[in-house]
Amino acid sequence: MSGMMTPRKRVRGYGAAGSGTGHFIQQRVSAIALFILMPIFVITLGLAGAPDPDASRAFFGSPLGALVSLLTMSAALYHGRLGVQVVIEDYIHKTSTKATLLIVNTFLAAGLWLAGVYSLLTLAL
Repeated sequence: MSGMMTPRKRVRGYGAAGSGTGHFIQQRVSAIALFILMPIFVITLGLAGAPDPDASRAFFGSPLGALVSLLTMSAALYHGRLGVQVVIEDYIHKTSTKATLLIVNTFLAAGLWLAGVYSLLTLAL
């Protein structure tokens, strides 16, 4: 029966899922954001006296420190979630396992973000 199918019919349905371009752009935008934010975060934390615990607490409790930390943490967690998503989609072939891991990946990133926001709010207030 397969001998009567055209080459086009045999490969139909095996193409891209259609979301690759958007995902690629999201990864690049988050990478550019991290490229800008990480040096700002490291420099401002270092200038605040980072090895000293009291200076670090004061930095994370300040409006500038909290904002830079929140932006950096958000970009890093988003970028990491996208990267792990690509690995799961490329190397996990069982549908139920893939779906479970994608859900866990999203909830883990969201949970870490919420924990970071909670920590920053605790230090700021």
